[in-house]
Parts: sequence; structure tokens; C-alpha cells
Amino acid sequence: MIMRPRVLLLIPHFGGGGAEAVFALLARGLSREKYEIHIGLVTQANIPAECALEGVPTHALGARRIRRAALRLAALVRRLRPQLILSGMFHLNFLVLLLRPFFPRPVRIIVRQNGTISSAIKFGNQPAYTRLLYRALYRRADKIICQSTAMASDLARELGVEESRLAVLPNPVDVLAIRIAAEQSTNSWSGCGPHLVAVGRLAKEKGFDLLLESLASVRKFFPDADLVIAGSGSEKAALKARCSELGLDAAVRFAGNLDQPAVLFQGASAFVLSSRHEGMPNALLEAAAAGLPIVATAASGGIVDLLRNRPGAWLATEITSAALADSIRLALEGLHPQERFTHEFIEPFRLESAIRGYEELIDALLDEEEMRQAAR
Repeated sequence: MIMRPRVLLLIPHFGGGGAEAVFALLARGLSREKYEIHIGLVTQANIPAECALEGVPTHALGARRIRRAALRLAALVRRLRPQLILSGMFHLNFLVLLLRPFFPRPVRIIVRQNGTISSAIKFGNQPAYTRLLYRALYRRADKIICQSTAMASDLARELGVEESRLAVLPNPVDVLAIRIAAEQSTNSWSGCGPHLVAVGRLAKEKGFDLLLESLASVRKFFPDADLVIAGSGSEKAALKARCSELGLDAAVRFAGNLDQPAVLFQGASAFVLSSRHEGMPNALLEAAAAGLPIVATAASGGIVDLLRNRPGAWLATEITSAALADSIRLALEGLHPQERFTHEFIEPFRLESAIRGYEELIDALLDEEEMRQAAR
């Protein structure tokens, strides 16, 4: 019997943001014939039945915080003895790479960077020593996955990581499932609109405060314009207070976390990304998969490369509420009601294509390790 290499996918928990969604798709999409897939949930104690993936053992470590999970994570790795670990959040990446000398050998480690390093350090409210941790620990990774060439270039420049350790892979997006969800959902909008939709954590870096200010300006030209924001986070109370200050209570709805944000796309006039800094946000890709017109800030080089001069996409000239309002207004003035776009740039992100890229990277690392062992 041929033993399949064991691959351990590590995330903090199910049901978080884009990184968790990416790893859920990887767990479903990576070949079960080629690999024995396991999922490690570091800060989750229980596995809801609706989150369980058939045929994928899931290990809930139940640590209160990631930094307190060292012993539990080390024990899991020693017990499973995976040939490869794929980790997908920067603070969890730090822990995995810090523990690497204590893991059974040989084990290859891939970390996925889910944000642009320079922006994350500058605007992410991280401790002053964060850059030192990146520099010291990311060198221990066999490969670092970035979602765009711009993100990879930024990482190499900021951390001095050699390019041979970097891999540019698109996020997997289940285009078909998103389109079905968008087409089959009920139109939940009321009024004549236009209707704007935004998705993301309610955190400062997502720029929803800028979006609210933009909406107030846009409503001078489109008095019935309204907005739904899907997501949760620490800024919810502040954003609701800002809505009241701007007189937008009746025009803005906070939908909370949604398993499928695509249910909001039916009837929406446009998707808006208002982030101050980003990597390659899944919310934008899902909106593109459904064909929505997109208005976005230039929150990363990857986003600019993806959307610049594309039909159905409007990029704000600055990351300010005024510039975002101008772009939203230009988009709404040029759009037909319920207009949709093909967004051909989504093709490399399709689930099958993106999964293939991950498998090729995993296979290359495992083959390299096998050759190294044979040479000893």
C-alpha cells in the first residue's frame, strides 16, 4: 500500500475572514488520492457539525490565544508527523516557524502571507518588534506564498527574503458556487437604490469609516443610495455612531457575518472595497466572480494590477473618503441598472486552477525532500 504524504493545514479557527475561507477551500479541493489532509484549528475547542469536512480529520486544540498554543501545537505535530505543514495567518506563521526546531524531521513548512508586509507593519497597530519577528522567522519557511507579484516584491524588499523562497499563488475562489448563490438568492434590497455592498471585518484597516463618509457625499447626487456591510469586528459600535453623525441610520444596514456574502449580490448595484491596506481580499474576488461592478481603493499593488483599466472596475485615486466618493459616483453615473461584467481577471482564481498551483508547489517541496533523503 502506497502511503500518501500527510499534509497539515493550520488556521486559528473556522468561520473567520478570507484566510480561513481559503483554507476551507484547500481542504476540500486538494487531492485526497495524493495527500492525507488534516486540519488543525488552534483557537477552536469544538467543531460544529456544519463545519466538519467529510474525510478530513480535524483537530481542535482549543487554545485561548495563538501565542499560548505552543505546547498543544507541538504535541499535535509530533503525533501526526506530517510531511508538510501549511499555515495561513501571520501570527500563527510566527508560532509554527518558532517551533520548527522542535518538530519531528523531516517536515516542510509553507506559510501563506495574507497581507502586504509594508502596510501591515505601518498601519496594522503591531508592536515595534514585529518587523524583527518577520525577518528572523520567515527565513525558516521553505516557501512563503503571496497572492500577487506586488506582494512578493514588497515582502522581498522589506524582509530581505530571497526570491527562491517566494511563490505567487492566487486565492482559490469557487466561482460556480458564488454565481449560483448570487442567482438563486432573494433580492433583499428595498427602495430604488442604487444599492452598494461591502464585505469585511469591521476593523480600521478595512476603511468602512471612509465608506460611510463617501456614502454621505454620494447621496447628494443619488439621494436613495444605500449600503449593506457584511462582517463583524471591534469597530461596529464606532461605525454605527458615525452613521448617526452622518444621518445615515436609514441608509446603512450592518448584516453581520454571513456564510455566503453572495446572497447580498442579487439586486446590488456595485461592490465597494474601501480598505486602507490589503493583500488580495477574497470579498473582492467573490464580487468579481458574481460579475458585480467594483469600486475600490488602491489598497495594494496587487489590487491595482488586477483592476486598473478593467471594464466594470473603478479605482479611487487616493485612499480618502472624497476620492472614494468620486469613484462611486462615476461608477453609478455610468452603469445601467443591474449591469454585470465578465471580469476575465477572475479566471486564474478559479478553484480548479488555484488548487492545481498549490498542489504543484506541495509536490515540488515533497519531491525535493525525497531527493535529499535519498542522497544521504
